[in-house]
Amino acid sequence: MRKVLNILMGLLTVFSIASCNKDFLNTAPKSLYSENVVWSDPALIQTFVNNMYRGIGYSTAINFMSSFVDETDFTPDWGTVDFNKSLLTADRIPQWKDGNMHDNMLTWGNLYTQIRSCNIFFAKVGEAKFDNSLTDGKTMKDRLKGEVFFWRANYYYYLTSLFGGVPIVTKVYGLTDKFNVPRNTYEECIKFIAQDLDSAAYFLPNVQFQSGDNRGRVTKGAALSLKSRVLLYAASDLHNPSKNTAIAASHPELLGYTAEATAARWQAAKDAAKAVMDLGIYSLYKGTPDPAGNNYGDIFLLNNTSEDIFTRFFISKIGENWDAYSPGQFVGPNGYHCWGNNCPLQEFVDSYEMADGSKFDWNNAAHKANPYANRDPRFYASVLYEGASWRQRPTDVVQYDAVNKIQVGQIGNVVGGTFTMMNIGSNPASGCDTRQGQIENWNGTYSGYYMKKFIDPTVDASFFKQECPWRYIRYTEILLNYAEACIELGGAANELEAKKYINMIRSRVGMPDITDTGAALKARYRNERKIELAFEEQRFFDVRRWLIGGEAYTGGYKAQVHYIVPAGTVLTGYRKADGSTWGNPEIVKAGLTGHERVWDNKCYFFPIMRDEMNKNDKLIQNPGY
Repeated sequence: MRKVLNILMGLLTVFSIASCNKDFLNTAPKSLYSENVVWSDPALIQTFVNNMYRGIGYSTAINFMSSFVDETDFTPDWGTVDFNKSLLTADRIPQWKDGNMHDNMLTWGNLYTQIRSCNIFFAKVGEAKFDNSLTDGKTMKDRLKGEVFFWRANYYYYLTSLFGGVPIVTKVYGLTDKFNVPRNTYEECIKFIAQDLDSAAYFLPNVQFQSGDNRGRVTKGAALSLKSRVLLYAASDLHNPSKNTAIAASHPELLGYTAEATAARWQAAKDAAKAVMDLGIYSLYKGTPDPAGNNYGDIFLLNNTSEDIFTRFFISKIGENWDAYSPGQFVGPNGYHCWGNNCPLQEFVDSYEMADGSKFDWNNAAHKANPYANRDPRFYASVLYEGASWRQRPTDVVQYDAVNKIQVGQIGNVVGGTFTMMNIGSNPASGCDTRQGQIENWNGTYSGYYMKKFIDPTVDASFFKQECPWRYIRYTEILLNYAEACIELGGAANELEAKKYINMIRSRVGMPDITDTGAALKARYRNERKIELAFEEQRFFDVRRWLIGGEAYTGGYKAQVHYIVPAGTVLTGYRKADGSTWGNPEIVKAGLTGHERVWDNKCYFFPIMRDEMNKNDKLIQNPGY
């Protein structure tokens, strides 16, 4: 009976509350905002735009884009091996689409979701009321319009780079609308992107540093720089009808231009890069020569440099699981209790020139005997290798390495031509940064290298996150874009102009000037771009737009490091008590078994996923899928 009375009392209480406040069921939740509220409040409109900055992620999540091309190897695999064997289908883009890393955001569905947000903004912002006060020389309304023009262009840039021509959507579709829209031509897409970027540049301030809250927002320089990149890519061989016939035989208008006009496109690319240079805002960070490479390495560790055009800032207190910004933890050596992912490949390391500007060559006895001596200073700023000095070891690892030098080798003897690893006590005589060492060996490198670029050596990455910004665009890229356009236009004057800026970049690290001409100059430029922009999300697209997939996706190589000692040697550690090694290491370029690369020309473009094809019967699939 008491239970029944309690229920009745509860119901009476509910009804009495309802009778006192008849609208309590219509109370707006405090954690959500209605559409009308958002577009009547400038602060909420800015928050809406802020979310667009998360729409493309950032490279230094757990799986770098560099591991989807010939720069690095993603140690856990998770599908990258299949990706690099060209095993892409309309049902699966291995690890890219189904992985937990930022490239999962660079997919058809996510990019169009972000574009829809941009289109909502443009449909609603005309109704919004802003005051006319100026910050960094622009009203808030104009600045936000400029930012959204930039982001819509950026999303379409990724779509066209990955898929070719895509549907240009500027209206806001609802859940009940039919979305049957054909792909626009590649040329139409590039024109649309360029127009959006021109609009962005018109509305955006030159800089957004006067107000601390606006640091990291896009600027006029960022818009013009992205236009430089877009037009450079568009002018390249992948979209040139005289070069891409084997790739774009069917529906060439979706994958490139149909009219030659190649010189005009390269001139547009040159002019776009020059427009950024003429702003007079940016310069090479410490352009004076520094053979030690610090002028280069420090760029990626400092909070602000003179060549930053568009950066994303981080604070260490923010955690986002395995999509967090924690590059030190993700790529650091396992001998520092880090995870050892995205390890440089041997073929990438081979691309670094000797300090005198000559090519590194395994057939050169001096080079082979000491492959890490006298190399381009950017190598030492970007890669950790056998014997490279690094930060203080954790306390539990000091017993294996008291001198803080990378250990990726093995110690043993050779019997009958076969290397046999020895023991140090009861443990394998293998470095503590290997997969046979004593420290979390499952996280060890397969390639014999670790990434150093971007990693703050003052932070113990096994416990703390660093706060170094990620640079989406820096001024060096613009100078390289300009040089490439000059080379492609040809002629003595253009080649001299190209070498002026290439040598300016090389001079910063004390590398000698290049003097090549013609095809040799183009090859030197391409290698220079590969090295200077290493791991910065350029190489993936460069390989495709230059139509060199067959060259880049071959092999998959590692450094095999052996110290050979006489049989019977009693090993007391990976190094001797005085810190010296057990002789000179024998370093060999060897195949990375199980991580081989295979190229299929279909992979110059991604497949449109089957679920998207099923939703829109006007879409045409890319060739090979």
